[in-house]
Amino acid sequence: MEQRFTLITLGVRDLPRSTAFYESLGWRRSVRDAKGVSFFQCGGCAISLFPRSDLAKDAGISEDGSGFSGISLAHNTRTKPEVDTVLAKVAELGAEIVKPATEASWGGYSGYFHDPDGHLWEVAWNPMFQLDDDGNVHLPD
Repeated sequence: MEQRFTLITLGVRDLPRSTAFYESLGWRRSVRDAKGVSFFQCGGCAISLFPRSDLAKDAGISEDGSGFSGISLAHNTRTKPEVDTVLAKVAELGAEIVKPATEASWGGYSGYFHDPDGHLWEVAWNPMFQLDDDGNVHLPD
């Protein structure tokens, strides 16, 4: 298996509401004519929003999972102040701020929010992770 992922699918309870949330963040939908799913290009990979019950059915599992799933998605910013800007924007759109931004033990600055479906996002500025002009992260060796 090659060391990459191409698509992250988030199971959502209300597809139009969740799609509107991400579009309100300034994200632009791709494959706009797709029915029952929303896609967003994110650098070299993509995120899709898909009804939670349909996703569970497709995977052959129960949809009644609860609690911490053991995963978070991360959005790295170009500057430290941008972390606060992003967290303020998502809060304005109804996201729950789980942890306000603070200085991190690893030398950066970050906070967490839940999107409308409870997916955990970290918003972080990491001075050791450089972003190129397209927003792709380049990890140091």
